[in-house]
Amino acid sequence: MRQIGGFEAWKWPGGGLNPGMFSASKLSDDQKTALHAWAAEGASIADLQKRLKEEFDIAITYMDARFMVLDLGIELQDTPKEEAKPAADEPNKPVPTGVVTVTMDSLALPGSLVSGKVSFSDGETAIWMLDQYGRPGLDADTPGYRPSPEDIVDFQKQLAELVRKTGY
Repeated sequence: MRQIGGFEAWKWPGGGLNPGMFSASKLSDDQKTALHAWAAEGASIADLQKRLKEEFDIAITYMDARFMVLDLGIELQDTPKEEAKPAADEPNKPVPTGVVTVTMDSLALPGSLVSGKVSFSDGETAIWMLDQYGRPGLDADTPGYRPSPEDIVDFQKQLAELVRKTGY
């Protein structure tokens, strides 16, 4: 055994030193108070680990820092991630393409003989499938969506040709 930064260490069979498990009980009251204050300011576990090293010269692993947070009852602040949200006046609308395109999946959806995707002329997309009895199914990305009669006819023609070409 050997002392490193106030902690016991032993040699791994491969030769490197392992500082062993860190114990929160080795921290002084001032260090514990500082950890609680940093967490209240919004510090993450990685931030606490870094500041312990910088300010108190205590190097610990991330896992030890996680256990330390639990042992000391430190409450970390949840900082919600900013997500890119569309502007209220610009909802996500499908982009009209003016044509219907049908593709087939290389692996069929469970419970189907063949399946694929379709993009309708108004930009709406859906997943299609044919079951073992040849019954079609269509699951549009937009709930309640109904393609135009012209798009349905075009979809059926392309689907029949695609199925014929692949040998189903």
